[in-house]
Amino acid sequence: MHSSQGPEFIKGHGTQNDFVILPDPDGALKLTDERVQALCDRHRGLGADGVLRVIRAGALEDAPADVPADVWFMDYRNADGSIAEMCGNGVRVFARYLIDAGLAAPGELPVGTRAGVRWVRTHDDGQVTVDMGPAKVFGESTTSASGHAFAGVAVDVGNPHLACVSDVDLAELDLKTAPPHDQHLFPNGVNVEFVRPLEGDHVQMRVHERGVGETRSCGTGTVAATVAALRAAGAETGRRVVHIPGGTVEVEVTATSSTLTGPAVLVARGNLDPAWWQQP
Repeated sequence: MHSSQGPEFIKGHGTQNDFVILPDPDGALKLTDERVQALCDRHRGLGADGVLRVIRAGALEDAPADVPADVWFMDYRNADGSIAEMCGNGVRVFARYLIDAGLAAPGELPVGTRAGVRWVRTHDDGQVTVDMGPAKVFGESTTSASGHAFAGVAVDVGNPHLACVSDVDLAELDLKTAPPHDQHLFPNGVNVEFVRPLEGDHVQMRVHERGVGETRSCGTGTVAATVAALRAAGAETGRRVVHIPGGTVEVEVTATSSTLTGPAVLVARGNLDPAWWQQP
């Protein structure tokens, strides 16, 4: 073994939305945009959609004031290094890691995020339920993809979404480039979901995430998609089983909040090479 090891990492995914977890309880790691970009690069790094730094809220300079100092905080970065407020798949993987590492007990536990404290419940079968907070509808807008025009509903799930329900065959859509959006309604960019109702309470979804591109799954996106699907069916509350390229999750929207239940898988662990970490 190399005498001086680089930072510890764990690789995990939630419905194939994958993350590099960096345990850093005291905030000792310098997590620069360049390091995040290199870690997430699938050719020169470990490869991931984002980085989850595990840090005590009290050790994070910009932790929200309403997150207690002793709570484990999910310092989430998109693949481009930008900070995201919330990540539903990431929270599940984060919670799974906390249990696995003995940092939290199974059952209900709080996770600090930039969108506030999220309560998480782990299940014996590996599924994790996340209280995603209220999903707020704040307008309507339109976008387009592959020659199709889509009308959508603007939903705030701690981050902004445009969820578009239609009967268009989602396999036809080319989501390599970001669908156009209303700059006034979404000044900080937007995640765009394309949602197709299936039998019963099932829907299919594809998503283009701001700062990332099309992903196999987007947790907050499945909540926005469920809100839009319920509204399209004339309902304000209810549940949907959401089929995404990376798997299946279940979302329930209530009058005051929303929950997301889905798998969380830990894939590998190890240490980054110290020389690579210095010069990623």
